[in-house]
Amino acid sequence: MTKKKGTKKSLKDWQTKVLTPYVKTTPERADQFITTSSKPVERLYTPDDVPDFDYQQHLGFPGEPPYTRGVYPTMYRGRLWTMRMYSGFGNAEQTNERYRYLLEQGQTGLSVAFDLPTQIGYDSDHPMAGGEVGKCGVSLPSLEDMGVLFQDIPLDKVSTSMTINAPAAILLAMYVVIAKQQGVDPKVLRGTIQNDILKEYVARGTYIYPPKSSMRLITDTFAYCRKEHPRWNTISISGYHIREAGSTATQEVAFTFANGIAYVKAAIEAGLQVDEFAPRLSFFFGAHNDLFEEVAKFRAARRLWYKIMKNRFNAENPRSLLLRFHTQTAGCSLTAQQPENNVVRVTMQALAAVLGGTQSLHTNSMDEALALPTEKAATIALRTQQILAQETGVANTIDPFAGSYYLEKLTDDIEEGVMKYLDRIDKMGGVLRAIETGYIQREIHNSAYRYQREIETDERIVVGVNKFEIPEEERTIEYLRVDPAVEKSQTKKLALLRKSRNSSKIEAALNQLQTAAEGTDNLLHPILAAVEVKATLGEICDALRRVFGEYKAPQIF
Repeated sequence: MTKKKGTKKSLKDWQTKVLTPYVKTTPERADQFITTSSKPVERLYTPDDVPDFDYQQHLGFPGEPPYTRGVYPTMYRGRLWTMRMYSGFGNAEQTNERYRYLLEQGQTGLSVAFDLPTQIGYDSDHPMAGGEVGKCGVSLPSLEDMGVLFQDIPLDKVSTSMTINAPAAILLAMYVVIAKQQGVDPKVLRGTIQNDILKEYVARGTYIYPPKSSMRLITDTFAYCRKEHPRWNTISISGYHIREAGSTATQEVAFTFANGIAYVKAAIEAGLQVDEFAPRLSFFFGAHNDLFEEVAKFRAARRLWYKIMKNRFNAENPRSLLLRFHTQTAGCSLTAQQPENNVVRVTMQALAAVLGGTQSLHTNSMDEALALPTEKAATIALRTQQILAQETGVANTIDPFAGSYYLEKLTDDIEEGVMKYLDRIDKMGGVLRAIETGYIQREIHNSAYRYQREIETDERIVVGVNKFEIPEEERTIEYLRVDPAVEKSQTKKLALLRKSRNSSKIEAALNQLQTAAEGTDNLLHPILAAVEVKATLGEICDALRRVFGEYKAPQIF
């Protein structure tokens, strides 16, 4: 990117002599063009749009600060991103079958989707679980179910991501016990628990406990895994759900980093040194429709997280400075109308994630606006990644868009916008205060409303929805239905489990956990002890509920 003299004069000459007469006879398609985040896009970008561009300061080389071009020196030339398809439905047997199928088809990592009762700490036979068992993910109330879920899958050979938050410590404990039963040393386990509760309060809603108690569970997990599971990623700080709730790209990064800063502060206040836990922090972002904005978002995020860890927290371990992230294509962009169009959307979103340097990737299935994916749809989604990796050449060079005037301007703009949000949140007293006052929720709500209005007024075209429609009755697509019998079978299994257990051991373990929760001991040890004697997820969560209480969301709107 070399700035040549006379650019402004040349641009003005071009506008006067070439552009203006052309536009008079051939008008542009719209008065204004915008990104997915509703930011204006200029007709043309030149060196004048990045006047202060400095290669070392803004880009550098892959694997070295500021990491704009990638966190590893060779990126995909050394190893492709992990193809980690997010899946889970029905019971453990059905999901295990899907996992083994996807592994046979070339998936390189597992990602567990849990049903709603599991996410909010209820067993399948709880009244609150009625009608939801196995519907949006796998039902997993017991250690027995965890064993079935990973049957014939060697846990020392695969890495597993679990999208679980409020009960994350409990699911990790179950996973560890099953690994031991397989004869696997827990120290070699690789994977991630999402364990990001702050975004639940603003974007997703699957919380159980108030923020202070939830943060304790998170920092206890940091401390426990540092010693017992050194290869495990203890948190996946999630922007994905913030974006799915309607945020812009800049807001996604800003609010995610505000949460990340809060977790780092909480861990330090709990007595951990930053370089003891920061190398195991990971992130989770969405990939939306605007190819260039998404690539710029990922690059800006890498550069900014490096600065935050270096300047704000004085991290010294190079791995503490790296933004390692998983990406999922945008579920909110999928349409029930003409669902086959979603294959194209997902392909472009996946391309943005790869060009942006993601470490792992889930590609949504074309039918997910209607239901959980069928085996056929999930296979097409996986093949999308494999074709990108093996046939397109996009994995052959690192950060190929670097030096584009447009992309570098977008990258700078997103970083600047994120910093403004972080400064504002700092002045409020931090992210917890911003959540309590509803600031973050309102910002997301306003962006979501603006986006929807743009669709309704045809300022934004969604193919098949407000343009190029096909009458609804012409749509034919097979989709997955979870059998209601799953709920009955899960309830029956739990009843048999409770009869076969040693009830006095269960009671003693839960009492120990409750006592620990009332004090300051690390909670992972009594949680693991409760899991080992076969206490259920709901029983363990209830023991903590008795001490911590439950979070009630404030009235924001």
